Amino acid sequence: MRRLFGSVRARATLGASLVVALALVAAGAAVLFSLRANLTGQADGRANAAAREVASQLAANRPYADLDLPDGDEAPVQVVDENGTLVAASEDLERISGTGTDAVKPRPATRPTQGDGDGEKPEPGETGEIDDEAEYTDGSATVDGESGDYRFAAVEVSTQDRGDLTVHAGGSLADEQSAVSTALTSMLIGFPLLLGVVAGVTWLVTRRALRPVAAITAEMSAITASEDLARRVPEPDTHDEIARLARTTNETLTALETSVERQRRFVADASHELRSPIASLRTQLEVGAAHPELLDVDGAVEDTVRLQELAADLLLLARLDAGEKPGGARVDLAAFVREELSQRTRDRVDVHTDLRSVEVVGSRGQLARVLGNLLNNAQRHARSRVTVTTRTDGMWAVLEVSDDGSGVPPDERERIFERFVRLDDARTRDEGGAGLGLAIARDVAARHGGTLVVKEAPSGGALFELRLPGPQSSAE
Repeated sequence: MRRLFGSVRARATLGASLVVALALVAAGAAVLFSLRANLTGQADGRANAAAREVASQLAANRPYADLDLPDGDEAPVQVVDENGTLVAASEDLERISGTGTDAVKPRPATRPTQGDGDGEKPEPGETGEIDDEAEYTDGSATVDGESGDYRFAAVEVSTQDRGDLTVHAGGSLADEQSAVSTALTSMLIGFPLLLGVVAGVTWLVTRRALRPVAAITAEMSAITASEDLARRVPEPDTHDEIARLARTTNETLTALETSVERQRRFVADASHELRSPIASLRTQLEVGAAHPELLDVDGAVEDTVRLQELAADLLLLARLDAGEKPGGARVDLAAFVREELSQRTRDRVDVHTDLRSVEVVGSRGQLARVLGNLLNNAQRHARSRVTVTTRTDGMWAVLEVSDDGSGVPPDERERIFERFVRLDDARTRDEGGAGLGLAIARDVAARHGGTLVVKEAPSGGALFELRLPGPQSSAE
């Protein structure tokens, strides 16, 4: 059973069929109920009219024998006195039930009764009173050999000489039973056919609607098997959810391809950058082992430090790529810059400051790495001056590091933030490092909800502007 309804198409067909079936059953029941109520009301009307016709004759003091009773098969009639004795009935009435008395033939009168046809006739102008309300009951009757179900109306008549009389007249339910039976038969035949049509149409429409999903599934399976992230799933020429699913899937594949390609380049570049200091360090150690007098301790230490810094940069990039979020500590940029500058001892040129107190929220360690990378970059390119500035700009906290070097060409101002990128005048490892500092700085800025861009400094050199949201913006 689970496999039978394991597809969306099967479940959609079953669901649509169940909903339509419930709707049809409810609608059919309502139609049958309304039809039966309407036809029963018509039978009540006929029975009431027949009963009141006879009651009007009784109210006019017409003798029982002279009553003009309707044909028995149309409206069987009984007239009962206040003692429950049948005093008049339809001529062909053979059996009756549901009227309070089963008698079908009036009892012979033992003495003449006023108005019964044998005594003195009633005085002209004497009339009885007919009750405005009628009571209705279900019953059956046999008239001239034909049996059927009826709705009986009971109408009371008050007369002066004969007391209270009750007229029972029936309205046939044959039309109601025939109509309900015909409607029920039509429903029993038509509803299954309609359900079959609904199920078939739902199956075909769902199959057509889900055809692009099958194509997407097949293409995704092929992509998984081939590991070719350059392939894309087909996008249907529609504007529905499946088309959006296909577009989103292709966007995901594009992002995945970009990420995988970036990781591959990262691994290749990291391997290349690590190979050089490791090879240099190994060569120096091997020379020192063979010829201790030729051991370059300072060079080995420098290569070790470069290797250590590169490993730290790679680990930080790995954490950033993994989605590491900055902390929520408040940092005063002015005090933060003073503290970081006080710990630097190997700067080539002096660092000037113009600091204004402004707070940001983030990771102090990551922000220290950003400031350190920007200062190292400025120290490599400055001629005689490096300046650090902190200020506010609306809801933003701004930290600027500028130098008086040759600056960055406009067409290179985005490329320098790519990983392992060094401009031509900084290609040497001693001068340019591994090309990760600015990439790390921009990634950290983005993780803090800020930006890092390079502009032209007033002195003509490079000005790196770090913008971070203030505490209020971070809280929002």
